[in-house]
Amino acid sequence: MGTPEHSPHTLAPGRIGAAAVTFFALAATAPIVVLTSVVPAAYARGGGPLVPLTFAAIAVVLLLFAATYAAMVHRAPYAGAMFTYVSRGLGRPAGLAAAWLALASYQAVQLGLYGIVGVATAPLLHSWFRIEAAWWMVAGACWLLVTLLSLIRVEIASGLLALLTLAEIAVVVGFGTANVLDPAGGHLSADAILPSAAVDRPALGLLLAIGVLAFVGFETTGTYAEEAMRPRREPGYATYAAVIVLALLLAFVSWSLGAGAGPGEITALARARGSELVFDLAAARLAPWAVTAGRIALLAGLLAAMLALHNAMSRYLYAMGREKVLPAAYARTAPRTHAPRTASLTISAVAAVALVAAYLAGVRTPSILAQRLTVVGGLGILVVLLATALAALLHLNRVPNGEGTWGRFIAPILSTVALGTLGYLAFWNIPSLLGVPPESALVWSVPVGLVAVAAIGLLHGVALRGRKPVLYAGVGQGPSPVVITPKSPQIKARVPQQREPGRHRPERIDR
Repeated sequence: MGTPEHSPHTLAPGRIGAAAVTFFALAATAPIVVLTSVVPAAYARGGGPLVPLTFAAIAVVLLLFAATYAAMVHRAPYAGAMFTYVSRGLGRPAGLAAAWLALASYQAVQLGLYGIVGVATAPLLHSWFRIEAAWWMVAGACWLLVTLLSLIRVEIASGLLALLTLAEIAVVVGFGTANVLDPAGGHLSADAILPSAAVDRPALGLLLAIGVLAFVGFETTGTYAEEAMRPRREPGYATYAAVIVLALLLAFVSWSLGAGAGPGEITALARARGSELVFDLAAARLAPWAVTAGRIALLAGLLAAMLALHNAMSRYLYAMGREKVLPAAYARTAPRTHAPRTASLTISAVAAVALVAAYLAGVRTPSILAQRLTVVGGLGILVVLLATALAALLHLNRVPNGEGTWGRFIAPILSTVALGTLGYLAFWNIPSLLGVPPESALVWSVPVGLVAVAAIGLLHGVALRGRKPVLYAGVGQGPSPVVITPKSPQIKARVPQQREPGRHRPERIDR
């Protein structure tokens, strides 16, 4: 039998470090997409100076969660990530519910990004080649590229994502710096960072909901634990790093947009220009080639996000196949690259079917549909994050293993309460997040759909417990062998019958 590294059912161990895992997570969050679509929408709703402050507040909450997450990674450094953690804290059926919900949510976000990239590419193709390409053509080309890149060695993929992510970060930081150096009115105003009027509580709740959804993807660090050089530590470090870098980036650039447009004009400009706001402000201060570079960076960020989400989903599917809650074929890895090939191709097939269905359904302008898909996926991941925080609180205190009070109790309970509050705000503001009236069917169908997906996972777990108890015992255990000790048969003790006194001398009794 070969070594684990050459096993056809094992990911390649020790190939990436904390920096590489951080870039995977940053790529999944697609910061340039957040800055070109989410931030202008927040300003258009009257967020004003609260927008950058919201990202800072969300970062504090997610750092609390990162401490909890890192403790669970240290306990269970497996590719199943939140599937494993929820299984250990809330039970195996809940873990399978989290796995199904995570897969469906990531898939929804990825499909939304396919729609966004189709729309975002149109201006470049028109200006460069005078080509009018339909969105589904661009999405199909990106799908093929993501499928091919998902099968390469993980260290090569991490290097590619690092290059693409650094390019998009450099561009948006350059745009933000230009806005700060040449602010509206010739000087920076305190009104761009500090609210000048009373805070509107409903608006603040909506901003917090938007802000937490903007960070979705940072939690994918745990899926690379088995491929990290130090599996029990580096994914946790990467989680902290991803939250901090993303918070600084989003807070700075969103503040710079307010400074560049002017505190009194940013709301009107955001409503009028939408996703073009970032590029309009850059065009007023930089050379045309810089704006073109920004649009290219947007495409690079979209491609990086789609690839990072694809890799995370394939590792969830791989973990479920290894534990045989799904067909064991999903646990097969490529002989040379050790990528989860079968799982990756399955994810690609599902995405292809969805894209073809959208084309056959006659979707011509996928912008609104794409935005709603990303919101629905973000809501699903927020539910999984809340379940993970609660599971960590229960597991770490039920089975203490050297963690201090902070990591075992305080951080988990604070993150559970905070994420629960943010989840309440997000679901309360579903009409605004989806851009529909309160009486729309989407307002209730989205929560019902998420509950249905989670219920499928719960039923899956209950069915396994009844029909395959040995497999059920291995749920959430990763590659660790599960030892089932059979019960020894109960043997009834044979006690010899006592003879009646004197029975051997009948003549003394029956006389």
